[in-house]
Amino acid sequence: MKEFDDFIKESKPTLVDFYATWCGPCKMQSPVIDEVKKTVGDKANVLKVDVDKAQELSVRYQVRSVPTLIVFKDGMAVWRASGMHTKEQLIAKLEEFINDNKSDI
Repeated sequence: MKEFDDFIKESKPTLVDFYATWCGPCKMQSPVIDEVKKTVGDKANVLKVDVDKAQELSVRYQVRSVPTLIVFKDGMAVWRASGMHTKEQLIAKLEEFINDNKSDI
Protein backbone atom coordinates (compact mmCIF):
# COMPACT_ATOMS: atom_id res chain seq x y z
CA MET A 1 0.00 0.00 0.00
CA LYS A 2 1.18 3.48 -0.78
CA GLU A 3 2.22 5.79 1.98
CA PHE A 4 -0.16 8.53 3.09
CA ASP A 5 1.97 11.32 1.61
CA ASP A 6 2.04 9.57 -1.77
CA PHE A 7 -1.77 9.51 -1.90
CA ILE A 8 -2.27 13.15 -0.97
CA LYS A 9 0.32 14.34 -3.52
CA GLU A 10 -1.64 12.88 -6.43
CA SER A 11 -3.46 15.17 -8.84
CA LYS A 12 -6.70 13.31 -8.22
CA PRO A 13 -8.43 14.23 -4.96
CA THR A 14 -7.96 12.19 -1.81
CA LEU A 15 -10.68 12.21 0.84
CA VAL A 16 -9.27 11.37 4.27
CA ASP A 17 -11.58 10.40 7.12
CA PHE A 18 -9.82 10.98 10.45
CA TYR A 19 -11.77 8.84 12.93
CA ALA A 20 -11.56 7.03 16.26
CA THR A 21 -12.88 3.57 17.07
CA TRP A 22 -14.52 4.85 20.28
CA CYS A 23 -16.37 7.69 18.50
CA GLY A 24 -20.12 7.17 17.95
CA PRO A 25 -20.48 9.60 15.01
CA CYS A 26 -17.38 8.03 13.41
CA LYS A 27 -19.07 4.62 13.53
CA MET A 28 -22.07 6.10 11.71
CA GLN A 29 -19.84 7.91 9.17
CA SER A 30 -17.77 4.81 8.35
CA PRO A 31 -20.30 3.03 6.08
CA VAL A 32 -20.92 6.35 4.29
CA ILE A 33 -17.18 6.62 3.58
CA ASP A 34 -17.20 3.04 2.27
CA GLU A 35 -20.08 3.89 -0.09
CA VAL A 36 -18.29 7.01 -1.32
CA LYS A 37 -15.21 4.91 -2.06
CA LYS A 38 -17.27 2.41 -4.07
CA THR A 39 -19.05 5.18 -5.97
CA VAL A 40 -16.01 7.26 -6.97
CA GLY A 41 -13.91 4.25 -7.93
CA ASP A 42 -10.50 5.26 -9.26
CA LYS A 43 -11.47 8.91 -9.83
CA ALA A 44 -10.49 9.75 -6.25
CA ASN A 45 -8.69 8.15 -3.33
CA VAL A 46 -10.61 7.54 -0.12
CA LEU A 47 -8.65 6.78 3.05
CA LYS A 48 -9.51 6.23 6.70
CA VAL A 49 -7.01 7.24 9.38
CA ASP A 50 -7.44 6.11 13.00
CA VAL A 51 -6.32 9.12 15.05
CA ASP A 52 -5.22 6.90 17.94
CA LYS A 53 -2.94 4.82 15.71
CA ALA A 54 -1.69 7.72 13.56
CA GLN A 55 -1.15 10.44 16.13
CA GLU A 56 1.61 12.08 14.07
CA LEU A 57 -0.81 12.66 11.18
CA SER A 58 -3.47 13.92 13.57
CA VAL A 59 -1.05 16.48 14.97
CA ARG A 60 0.28 17.45 11.53
CA TYR A 61 -3.24 18.21 10.27
CA GLN A 62 -4.49 19.62 13.59
CA VAL A 63 -7.32 17.13 13.97
CA ARG A 64 -9.00 18.18 17.20
CA SER A 65 -12.35 16.45 16.80
CA VAL A 66 -13.57 13.33 15.05
CA PRO A 67 -14.75 12.66 12.51
CA THR A 68 -12.71 15.22 10.59
CA LEU A 69 -12.78 14.97 6.81
CA ILE A 70 -10.08 16.55 4.64
CA VAL A 71 -9.79 16.53 0.84
CA PHE A 72 -6.24 16.79 -0.48
CA LYS A 73 -5.14 17.48 -4.04
CA ASP A 74 -1.58 17.92 -5.26
CA GLY A 75 -0.39 17.72 -1.65
CA MET A 76 -2.59 20.58 -0.45
CA ALA A 77 -5.62 20.43 1.82
CA VAL A 78 -8.37 21.94 -0.36
CA TRP A 79 -11.39 21.28 1.88
CA ARG A 80 -11.92 20.40 5.51
CA ALA A 81 -14.93 19.76 7.73
CA SER A 82 -15.79 18.08 11.00
CA GLY A 83 -18.86 16.06 11.83
CA MET A 84 -21.20 13.83 9.87
CA HIS A 85 -21.68 14.18 6.11
CA THR A 86 -23.92 12.32 3.70
CA LYS A 87 -22.70 10.29 0.76
CA GLU A 88 -24.19 12.89 -1.58
CA GLN A 89 -22.41 15.78 0.15
CA LEU A 90 -19.04 14.03 0.00
CA ILE A 91 -19.40 12.95 -3.62
CA ALA A 92 -20.41 16.48 -4.62
CA LYS A 93 -17.36 17.86 -2.83
CA LEU A 94 -15.03 15.36 -4.53
CA GLU A 95 -16.54 16.16 -7.92
CA GLU A 96 -15.43 19.77 -7.46
CA PHE A 97 -11.82 18.60 -7.40
CA ILE A 98 -11.85 15.87 -10.04
CA ASN A 99 -10.02 17.02 -13.18
CA ASP A 100 -12.65 15.80 -15.61
CA ASN A 101 -15.80 17.52 -14.34
CA LYS A 102 -17.76 16.09 -17.28
CA SER A 103 -17.58 12.55 -15.99
CA ASP A 104 -20.34 11.33 -13.73
CA ILE A 105 -19.37 9.53 -10.59
